[in-house]
Amino acid sequence: MKLKKFLVVALVLSLLLSLVGCGKQAETPKETTPKAPQQQKVVNSAFKDTEAALLKSLEPLPKASKAYKLAALEITLANPFWVTVKEGYEAGAKEYGVTIDVMSAPKEDDVNSQLETMKTLVNKDYDAIAISAITPFNLVPGVAAATAKKIPVVAVGTSVDAEAAKKANAKIAAFITSNFEDQGKMGAEFIINKIGTGKVAIIEGLPGAAQSEARKTGSKKAFEAAKGIELLPVQSGNWDRQKAYDLTKNLLQANPDLKGIFCANDVMALGAVEALKADGKKDQVTVVGVDFIDDARQSIKNGELDATVAMSPYLFGKGGVILALKVLEGQTVKEDIYWTPMAVVDRGNVDTFEGWK
Repeated sequence: MKLKKFLVVALVLSLLLSLVGCGKQAETPKETTPKAPQQQKVVNSAFKDTEAALLKSLEPLPKASKAYKLAALEITLANPFWVTVKEGYEAGAKEYGVTIDVMSAPKEDDVNSQLETMKTLVNKDYDAIAISAITPFNLVPGVAAATAKKIPVVAVGTSVDAEAAKKANAKIAAFITSNFEDQGKMGAEFIINKIGTGKVAIIEGLPGAAQSEARKTGSKKAFEAAKGIELLPVQSGNWDRQKAYDLTKNLLQANPDLKGIFCANDVMALGAVEALKADGKKDQVTVVGVDFIDDARQSIKNGELDATVAMSPYLFGKGGVILALKVLEGQTVKEDIYWTPMAVVDRGNVDTFEGWK
């Protein structure tokens, strides 16, 4: 199983590398996008190639022989990332001839509201439910309730704590996600390669949230392993743009020689960029986020946000639908985790990611 997982990830990475060139070149801000006709062809095929690689890993694909009724519970539709996940869910459902209702918590930290919504979904007539838990623990009781009613649950992006789930008899039938720790590592390494030495900061998301903790861990390991890098204490931005703006202002006041900031998502990274611009320090500080939302794309093109770690929220949603249908059709789920692709996007390669979603 591990070998197969490795081969799938290798296939995805090889496709990405063929699109953006070798890793070192893709992460060099001074690179310019070639204008040759063959480059234009690559631009148009980037997303299709990565989608094809993921679908290959999910084979055999479901037959959609029955009009199943699905539900999906996201973290929040207040974040553009999860709006795109919703689009993926809806596109997958349309393609396979099933219906899906997509719900979410009102805010990214509203763990209680998300659990209440999950309990409501369990009491309706859904054939399967896809979840993206705010924390590894908040939806465990809801998943347990679904398990008791024999409603399969698939995890998308984030899942539940394995030990807590086992104790509660809460079963996750399948899991599709991206390697969040590697995202943090990739973002930190971009900063290290650009600044060489100096003070850096990490602005994490919601403490305890799986993706936030993993991105923090990955970036922290990379910074601590680099020579000449001084890592300041980690700050919590709670996924909020204004909070990240305020934290960046405080970081600059206490550390006027700050040279880099890794933010655990693009929303916070854009807040950090605005704070740096307000203080006339953007050229001094390299900022990297995660998610590759549209606002981040435009900021990179404008020469403001330095880079982001891209993954495909659309494929999170579409993959979640496919996994739910595979489970409902009685197919064997062959992998512990199905991985979606990711890559670093900066000003040098952003145009090759047109059409990415």
